[in-house]
Amino acid sequence: MTEKQKGHPFLEVLATSIHEDFRFPILEIFAFLYAISTFALLGIGGGFTVTFARNEEAATYQLVNIQMGTPLFIFLILIFKNVVYGFGSEFEKGTIQTLLSYPLKRRMILTAKLLSALGVSLVMFLGIQFFALYIMAPQTISANLSTVIISYLSSLSYPLFLTAILLLVAMRVRKGGLALVLGIVLYFALSVFTGILTALSITTRNSFPLKVIAVLNPSLATQFHYSPLSSLLGETIWNPDFNEVLMYIFGGYCLVFAAFLIAYYYFSRRLNL
Repeated sequence: MTEKQKGHPFLEVLATSIHEDFRFPILEIFAFLYAISTFALLGIGGGFTVTFARNEEAATYQLVNIQMGTPLFIFLILIFKNVVYGFGSEFEKGTIQTLLSYPLKRRMILTAKLLSALGVSLVMFLGIQFFALYIMAPQTISANLSTVIISYLSSLSYPLFLTAILLLVAMRVRKGGLALVLGIVLYFALSVFTGILTALSITTRNSFPLKVIAVLNPSLATQFHYSPLSSLLGETIWNPDFNEVLMYIFGGYCLVFAAFLIAYYYFSRRLNL
């Protein structure tokens, strides 16, 4: 009985967080947006991708990459809503102090918050994505499942790293609106920085700037593995092999783990409420 009672506060915090993050009809709207954008992109771009890809693995990667476009952006919107604005607002309103009154360690409270804010969105995103792939292209996906997994791992690394950074921003600022503005500025600043380094690589025909970006965003290494980056004169600038792609993905998730570890440490030991 004692063990069961210990689990109740965590489940209660989790249920409260899910209720706050996904009030009706937020969950239904985002599930619809995930589904409609996934099937629309897959239906429009699927045939084109398979026709012009240089091999089956490249076709599978392009298929996954096309159908992830808009849904991944929707996933980022949910991160901004739940983690940046939602978490910051809870500090501003004093809701987080109520959660800290539960007989739970701080790291368990943060875990419950992240399972709600991030976990539900991630499960919904991946569930609809894999469901659509197996409906629209079952044979291609089954024959190249490792390519599918690598594609998702590399594409999700950067959003997860960004989530940890934005979580720290929300904890430092403690205001939902300000945290949201800072998060959006940071997101676009990193996007501009990535674009500048990519243009620099193309003009100088040097792959080093791209390798720097790929440490934070392994999806670039995956992209140029299946579709090598070439200069304006047709010279190959960067075409990492499969082992290099795995190395960048491993490095990316090491950064994700380190960033979340810092966030947990700050929330558990350094955050004064």
